[in-house]
Amino acid sequence: MLFAKAGIYEPCGIFTVQHFILMAITIIGIIIALKYTVNRKDVQTIIKKCTIFVCVCEIIIITFKIINDGTSNINNYVPLYYCSLLIYAGLLSSFGKAKLKRAGDVFLATGGMIGGLTFIIFPTTSLLTYPMLHLVSIHSFIFHGIMVYLSLLINLTNYIQLEKKDIIYYSSFVGIICVLAYIVNNIFDSNLMFISKNFPGMPMEIIFNWAGKYFTIVMMLAQMFLPFYIMYVILKLKRGKGEEN
Repeated sequence: MLFAKAGIYEPCGIFTVQHFILMAITIIGIIIALKYTVNRKDVQTIIKKCTIFVCVCEIIIITFKIINDGTSNINNYVPLYYCSLLIYAGLLSSFGKAKLKRAGDVFLATGGMIGGLTFIIFPTTSLLTYPMLHLVSIHSFIFHGIMVYLSLLINLTNYIQLEKKDIIYYSSFVGIICVLAYIVNNIFDSNLMFISKNFPGMPMEIIFNWAGKYFTIVMMLAQMFLPFYIMYVILKLKRGKGEEN
C-alpha cells in the first residue's frame, strides 16, 4: 500500500476518520517539535535543516510520481504550487542575503501558516487519490506540518518582526511564482498554483463561478496578498495584547 499506484486502493478521502488521524498526528508532532525548539538562537539552523529535509523528500516524491504516473500530467510533479513555495522560501531564508533572505523569512512567517493549515484541513492533492498509509499522503502531511511548524517557530521566537512594508517582499515572491505557473499552464494545459482552471467540489469552485473570466487574476491577487495580511493582523493583535499585559 505504501508505494502503490493511484487507484489501486480506495482513497482516504477528506473529513474521514483516517484524515482526522493524520491531522491529529501532525498537530501533536508540531507541538512536540515546538516544545523542544522554541529558542531564537537556533531558528536559522532549524530552518536550514528543515529546508534540506524537505528538498530531499520532494525529490523522492517527484521521482516516485514520475516512475508510477509518467510525465504527461505535470500537475503531479512540477513544484509550482502555493505550498511548494516552502522549498524556495526555505532556500532564500537559509542561504540568501539581505532582501532575498527577508523575502524567504516573510513567506515562512506568513504564507507558511496559511498554506500549511489550509492543506491540513483540505488535503485535496493527496487524500482524494491515495489511502492514508501511502507515501504521498504521509509526505504531504509531513511537508505541510513543517510549514506550520516553521511559521509558529519564527513568530513565537520573534525571529523577525513582521512589518506592513514586508508585503512588498511577500507579494513579489508569490507573484513571480504565479507568473511562472501561468506561463507553464498555458504551454502544458496544467493548473499549477490553481490559477488557470476550476477545482470542482472544492471551495475554489465558488471563486471560479463568481470571478468568471477574471478567475486567474483573482486567484493570483488572493495568493499574493490575503495570506500576508491575515497573518499580519493576527500578529499585530497578539503584540497589542502582549503590550497591554
